[in-house]
Order: sequence, then C-alpha cells, then structure tokens
Amino acid sequence: MSDHDIVVTGFGVISPSGRGYDAAWDGVLAGATAAAVDDFLVDAGTPVTIACRVPTFDPDAELGRGTARRLDRFTHLALIAAREAVVNAGLSAGDEDPFTLAGIDLDRLGIILGSGIGGAETWQDEYPRYLDKGPARVSPMFVPKMLSNTAAGTVAIRTGARGPNMTVNTACAAGGSAMHMARDLLRAGTADIMLAGGVEAGITGLAVSAFAQMGALTRNPDPATASRPFDVDRDGFVIGEGAAVAVLETRAHARARGAEPLAVLAGAGASADAYHATAPPEDGGGAALAMRRALDDAGFAPADIGHVNAHGTSTPLNDAAETRALHHVFGDHTTKLVVTSTKGVTGHLLGAAGAVEAAFSVRALREQRVPPTANLVNQDPEIHLDVVTGQPRDVAFEAVLSTSMGFGGQNAALVFTAA
Repeated sequence: MSDHDIVVTGFGVISPSGRGYDAAWDGVLAGATAAAVDDFLVDAGTPVTIACRVPTFDPDAELGRGTARRLDRFTHLALIAAREAVVNAGLSAGDEDPFTLAGIDLDRLGIILGSGIGGAETWQDEYPRYLDKGPARVSPMFVPKMLSNTAAGTVAIRTGARGPNMTVNTACAAGGSAMHMARDLLRAGTADIMLAGGVEAGITGLAVSAFAQMGALTRNPDPATASRPFDVDRDGFVIGEGAAVAVLETRAHARARGAEPLAVLAGAGASADAYHATAPPEDGGGAALAMRRALDDAGFAPADIGHVNAHGTSTPLNDAAETRALHHVFGDHTTKLVVTSTKGVTGHLLGAAGAVEAAFSVRALREQRVPPTANLVNQDPEIHLDVVTGQPRDVAFEAVLSTSMGFGGQNAALVFTAA
C-alpha cells in the first residue's frame, strides 16, 4: 500500500443492465439479457433490429431545459454517469446542482473520456437534412453536437473542471484506454483528480446497417438468446449503448479529503495488433501483449489474477482469439481463472464497454462475486476457460483483469486490486 497508488473513489454507470452503479451491477448479477427488438430499428428497416438500450430517461427533465436539442445522446449519457460518479466520490457540494463541486482545486481536476463514434444520432439526423433541404438548413449546432470530445468538454462545463480535458478513440477499447491515460496523468502529477471512462450512443439505423453489412452483428432473431459470448452457436454481437465514469486520484489525495477508496487501479497495458482493420490475429497476440503489460505494470505474476472480465463480444473471431491470448499469458494458471463476459446482458457498448466493465470488475472484486455469462448454454469446445454461467459465483480473489479489444487493432487491459 502506497500513498502514490491510484485509487478509484467513485463510479457512475448507465447501462442496459440498469440505471446507476447499483442497479447496473444487480442487472448483470441477475444474468437476464437486456436485448430487445428495437422499434426505431424496425421502422428504419435495418437488417438487424435487436439492440440493448439504457432505461428510458428525459434529458430535459434530468439535465436541464434544452439539453435534448443542444446535445447529442452520447453527451446525455456521459453527463448522467459523471453526475453519479462525483456524488458517489463525495465531490458534490450537496446543493441543488450535483455538478457543483467543493473541497478540491478545479484547476487540477481533469477529464478523459473514450468514445468510438461520438455524436452518431446527430450525424444521422443532419446529413439527410443537408441533402434534402440544402446547405442553408444545416444546424449551426451540428459540429459541436457530433464532435466526440463534446462529452468531455460538457462535463467540464458542468463541473468547472479546468484540468486536462481530452477524448480517446481506440474504438471498443476506448473506455479502458481513457482510464489508462488518466492513471498516467495522475502518476505524472499533472492533475489531482481525474474523471475517466467511456460513453457511446451508436444505435442508429446507419451504424447498425453498417455493422450488419460487415457481418459483425448477430442474425439471431431471438433477443433472449442473441448475445451469447463463448457459446458454440455465437454469430455476432448485439449493439448496445451506455456510459461509465470513474473518479481516480492518488491514495494520499483521497485520504486528505476523507474519501473511501473502492479499489486500486494497479496496472494498465495497451498494444496494437498491427494486423487488420476489424479482425484480431488468430493467436490473440496483440491482446496478450496488453495483458502482459498490465501485469508487469502492476508488478504481478499471472498467478496473482483470480478473475477476468473478458471482452467476450459473442463474435466467432473475438472470443476464440481472446481465449488464445489468455492461454498465452496465463499458461497453466488459465484453468484457475474465473472468467465472465457481461456482454451477454448488456450487449456490446462499443467505446463505453471497457469503462462499464471496469466498473463491474471493481464491484466483483469488492463483493468477491462473479456475475454469470448470460445465454451461454453450450460452451465452444475450443474455448478452454472456466466461464461462469447460470448463477453468480462466490470466489475468493485478490486481483481482477478487465480486457478490451477494438477495431483498428487497439487493445487495453486494466488490473484492479483491493483498496
């Protein structure tokens, strides 16, 4: 235990498995998929009409009048997650506006969010208007609404955070990458506190059609069984949306302000496959490199990890490659790893996945309980892993590894230990 440890002191989550950190965690523990036929996609006539949406909310009622018009949905999600995170971490001043912070130097409060797509709904709404009605009818809000850095910038506007503010895009690894970079800024002394995580709201007709055309989405018409990581009959992912934001700071800073750490972000690793735009190498070499780097960063041996929250997308290529990566890194210890993929419940949250799954990893560590992989009925015989199914499993472990893999070949791995 060191004053220089980077600790998690708060989390905010909005996920298809539930609204709020507690509800989202309870949802993945229950193991019931959030996938459903999406009326919007049905009306759009997309090749796939199944998606995982977050619980319904009114952005104007929750975040202020005009929010729905001025900000894209992905920024709404980021604000909801960030608001819960600062309250959970004891940063909120407790007045009528939870975004009003107290007791910290706002010049040294930074924000890093990851997003793979950014303002997807804004793109979809505005481009047809440009084609149909001409340049003069394009909204002046188009650019600020769709920019992928708008979510981080808006959280800064709401909180007054004037520290480093940036957005990471490593596709489906973005949430994990953002937490890695935030950790490094804290280690470097660039900030005292970082809000870090990921956000995505990409369930649009255009995005879903594109993913479907490339064969990435499941063609299973039954929402109840569509997202099935590691199953022999898996055939693609179910698209989802969501956000998670963590509050990260040094142990010394947390102690000074009386904050209770939830966990330690003990290690982080990143790598590139340098292989293919959308497919991982069969041996999972890039993912394995990120995992090894995270272990080395934490000063851990493979045997120190007891649980893995796997990327586990429910695609044939990813699940097989990730399994091989785990075997490369952990060797004989692989059989002792307790593995799960929460995407059976949430679907694939794209740029938000790594952050939401980091939140679940921390909760599993604190409760010593691993959620089941929903819909895993017939495990692929080529996937030699101890994957939790059916019910949550109580397990004693000291460290958890959370993995993320993204288009473009980017990989992220995070190691959390008890605080």
